[in-house]
Amino acid sequence: MTMRGTEEPRTPHRVQGGPRRRAAPRSRSGSAPRAARTARAPLRLTGRGAIVGIVLVSFGAALLAQALGTPVADGAGFLAACVLAALLVRRSDLLSLVVSPPLAYFAAALAAELVLTMGSDELGRGVAIGMGTRLAEVAPWLFAGTAAVLVVCLVRGLPSNIRELGDELSGRTKRGGGR
Repeated sequence: MTMRGTEEPRTPHRVQGGPRRRAAPRSRSGSAPRAARTARAPLRLTGRGAIVGIVLVSFGAALLAQALGTPVADGAGFLAACVLAALLVRRSDLLSLVVSPPLAYFAAALAAELVLTMGSDELGRGVAIGMGTRLAEVAPWLFAGTAAVLVVCLVRGLPSNIRELGDELSGRTKRGGGR
C-alpha cells in the first residue's frame, strides 16, 4: 500500500501475460473468417427467450399503462413484443412460441398487479379485481397479438414444424437428430 501523494505517475503499458490482439486473418478469397461473418448474423432467440421477452415487455407496458392511466400502452406493448418475438425466434421454435402469448401476458399482468397492489390491506382481492379489469381492457389487444404471432409464424415456416412434430409423434423420424 502506498501513501497518497507518493505514487509515481502511471504510464500506459501492456498487461503482462495478456495476449496481444491481432487483426483477423483473411482467407485466400479475401473474405473475413467464419467468426467475423457470424458476428453479423441476424439475432435469433430461442423459444424460451422469445417468451421471456414477451413477459418482460408486457410487464413493463402494464406498469407504464398504470402510470399513464391508459390501457392502450399495455396492449400496444404486448402487440409489439409479440411481433418482435415472432420475427426473432429460431425457425425450430416457432411452434412453442405460437401457443404462448396469452399465458405470457397473463404472467406479466399478474406480476404487474402484484407489484401495483403491494402494501394494500387486501392483496388478494386487489389482485383479483385488478386482473379482471386489466384482462377486460386488453382483450382486443390479446387477440391481435396472438393473431399477429400466428400470421408471422405461418409465413416463417410453422407448417413444416407441425409436420415434423407429427412425424416425431408417429415414429417416422428419430427425435433430436440422433443425439
